[in-house]
Amino acid sequence: MPSLFDPIQLGDIPAANRILMAPLTRGRATDDHVPTDIMVDYYRQRAGAGLIITEGTGISRQGLGWPNAPGLWTDAQVEAWKPVTDAVHAAGGRIVAQIWHMGRLARPDVIGMTPLSSSATRAPYHKPENPYGEAQAATLDDIKRAQDDYASAATNAIRAGFDGVQLHGANGYLIDQFLRDGTNLRDDAYGGSPENRIRFMQESVARVIDAIGAGRTGIRLSPNGETQGADDSDPASVFVPAAAALDALGIAFLELREQAPDGTFGKTDVPKLSPAIRKVFKGPLILNQDYSLEGAQADLDSGVADGIAFGRRFIANPDLVERLRTGAPLNADDMKTWYTAGPEGYTDYPALETQAA
Repeated sequence: MPSLFDPIQLGDIPAANRILMAPLTRGRATDDHVPTDIMVDYYRQRAGAGLIITEGTGISRQGLGWPNAPGLWTDAQVEAWKPVTDAVHAAGGRIVAQIWHMGRLARPDVIGMTPLSSSATRAPYHKPENPYGEAQAATLDDIKRAQDDYASAATNAIRAGFDGVQLHGANGYLIDQFLRDGTNLRDDAYGGSPENRIRFMQESVARVIDAIGAGRTGIRLSPNGETQGADDSDPASVFVPAAAALDALGIAFLELREQAPDGTFGKTDVPKLSPAIRKVFKGPLILNQDYSLEGAQADLDSGVADGIAFGRRFIANPDLVERLRTGAPLNADDMKTWYTAGPEGYTDYPALETQAA
């Protein structure tokens, strides 16, 4: 069986190892969602990952309701991403853009308009003084426009030098809002049965494939448990067929962000669906959820996963792959600096050679 440190081919993307950097929102772009110079250093430092999946990157103004997250819908954003991708490639790495529409989780005070979702619902909010807005149910024209935006963002990602894209279909965002019966209350071709609820995801991925090719297209799903107010009464009935549909499209890789009863970022007793999804999805399957080195290798050995995506550990350990390879101790991340501006808690975590000096 392969080890975490063996190479893997992810569609058209050759990865030097099977340790992926999971997408991590960090809030270091400008108010206009343009990447900044400090992001060049941040991603360059982590180029040892087999594949970097960037932080969620907006496909449109309406879809990006997170302050200072980057986008990929303007020429200025495309140009500002080029030094990032150049730096990662110069360091021997590979990088894809996670393209993101937040749906009903896009706050009106950030996007300046009413958010869009599968249905007219409101996400549960964390701060009563700044609740999420009531979303408008997407019309058929809205659906086509969102799918156009996914395809345009994918094209822009290639223009910016990315090796491909990953559609964000997880964590209660727009694609997830269509997939789950707790958020999708539609009675047309995009709602009701699992086959219909899969349709928006399937068509969106197909549009991206038409734009940049299946070998450069991946997607992230979160199939088990409630996340940011999105849930499903029978997740196996929708996510296993969704994975089969993605397999038929021939995508480069599928990443699953799974939850567990003892998870550090989301907990659930809903069983993991990766074993059932493994049976219907034959391409590279990447798993993500609080992995230790030993747990990650065990899932590779069992065949349920072809690679493992690490998230928080990459925040504090830019050279995470080397630390795992050598058994070196890991730095601890500082949650207070996850979303703050500037280098503190972003580009100032020490690498091994710095600590040894």
